[in-house]
Amino acid sequence: MNKTLLLHLIMTKKLFLHSGIVTLLLMLVACGGYNKMLKGDDYDKKQSLADKFYDEEEWPRAATLYEQIYQRYSRSSVGEVAYFRLGKCSYMMDDYIMGGYYLKSFPARFPGSQLSEEATFLAAMCSVKNSPQYSLDQADTYLALSDLQLFIDEYPTSNLVDSCNNIMDRLRAKLEVKKYDNSKLYYKMENYRASVAAFDAFLEEYPNSIHREEVLFLSVKSEYLLAANSVESKKKERLDDTIKRYRIFANAFPESKSLSEAEGYREKAEKALLLVKQL
Repeated sequence: MNKTLLLHLIMTKKLFLHSGIVTLLLMLVACGGYNKMLKGDDYDKKQSLADKFYDEEEWPRAATLYEQIYQRYSRSSVGEVAYFRLGKCSYMMDDYIMGGYYLKSFPARFPGSQLSEEATFLAAMCSVKNSPQYSLDQADTYLALSDLQLFIDEYPTSNLVDSCNNIMDRLRAKLEVKKYDNSKLYYKMENYRASVAAFDAFLEEYPNSIHREEVLFLSVKSEYLLAANSVESKKKERLDDTIKRYRIFANAFPESKSLSEAEGYREKAEKALLLVKQL
């Protein structure tokens, strides 16, 4: 390696090192100033710095300062803005539990505030963000639906209502998939009595479901298998129900790929009924 290139590399390394040291020193000075501000009593400067951090989306630092400001001015307009921003900072930091707490309680703490509409919407969104995947417990999903409906009821003319309705549709679709999977689980476990009841409950709640064809077919099959394994005193009633379920399925989906299999269960049910009547 020639001397010129070696000298260039050495100088470049020194520049990077110097730049890194300068950056670190600036950060330490900034942190020192921030920590000093937190311990101080100049609330005008705290508010100015909190607003600066908020505008620059430095949510953790802004939140810490707004918490102090709210505690100092909890009953004033300054405290009102600080409390709202404290909740919004939590939301932006993906802390939806604390964000939901602050934002949901905001309208009660500051009745009549112009910020209440946004606070109520963001509180609902915290619940939406806490809604888990469909395979898990859906308590938070039901809470999200309730919070979104609360927003719509409180602010029916808001331009956010359409967004709320779209989100609610997605949440309901998640609940539908959850109940669909649960009803099929009984069928897979060969608990046909439970699967028939679950399929009926599913269709009652989701009469226009995209899974309606499959659920109607499986209810025919489950009812027949339940009848086939029933005691004699229950068999006739369940065989009759199999035929009734087949008719509902055939009328609703005359072109279904599963129709021939469903017809097979109906034919078996009819033959079994003849034998039952002969007893």
